[in-house]
Amino acid sequence: MEIEGWPDATVDRRAFQRECWFAAQNLLGDVGSAALDLRVMRFSVEDGDGHAVVRVRRGEADRARAVLACLDAVDGHEIGLRVAGTSGTVRACEEKYIGGQPERTDQRNVVFENAERPAVVRDGRVDVRADDAFVGATELDL
Repeated sequence: MEIEGWPDATVDRRAFQRECWFAAQNLLGDVGSAALDLRVMRFSVEDGDGHAVVRVRRGEADRARAVLACLDAVDGHEIGLRVAGTSGTVRACEEKYIGGQPERTDQRNVVFENAERPAVVRDGRVDVRADDAFVGATELDL
């Protein structure tokens, strides 16, 4: 799965795993979450972008997608998740969905709301620092 957050978000594997377990328990209950057996096998997030390989028991992919759709924050940092695909093995998943180059990021100053502000640019998306938080923008907003 692909993970996106604000550039200053610090998300670690342990916190992500904990949030997955809590979401599964809240949505499916104790028995349902145990049957799902959700495990984060690979995890990497830097500068707000990253990926994870999440393992579930065979036949539980649909319920796992429902659980992951419930995640909106980890350790107080807002995140967005997108399931890139499913695979039969962790190795096949890594080869098929994670093998690409990391997304290129640039840091620069932009004019936003009539003031010059620092921003992080990733693939046409611009995260502008506004006071103590980031604001999502596009090149057209600047």
